[in-house]
Amino acid sequence: VMGFDGEYGPSTWEWVADQAAEYEASNGQQANTLRDTGLPIIVMTTVGHKTGLVRKVPLMKVEHEGIYAIVASKGGAVNHPGWYHNLLADPTVLIQDGPEPFETTVRLATGGERAEWWDRSVAAFSPYAEYQEKTDREIPLFLTETTA
Repeated sequence: VMGFDGEYGPSTWEWVADQAAEYEASNGQQANTLRDTGLPIIVMTTVGHKTGLVRKVPLMKVEHEGIYAIVASKGGAVNHPGWYHNLLADPTVLIQDGPEPFETTVRLATGGERAEWWDRSVAAFSPYAEYQEKTDREIPLFLTETTA
């Protein structure tokens, strides 16, 4: 495993790559909201399960008592985002919420815990509810482990 210091593979979606780069370069002071919504984002770093490339994805900030929800919505598309498979292959990620990224492990939330965090996620970013209505798949929701 090369880890997070391996070769960086920017997103093929230019705005995603640009936002992640600007967020990191400014220590989270700039590009820290979803486009013009004013809603806060975090940047998650994974390692590609096929390519081994370091991947960075801006995601909506859904945080409660130091735990973050990672919502694999892909805007309600029929398939999971590419990084979903990275998390299944290697659940170790970096989360940046402000100046300092931290390493953590994610796990898939299920049952009542998922329902509770889904409500929190929709409260943070209401379009998640529409995304779920648009797709037949249950949108996966990962949780970071506490960093205690």
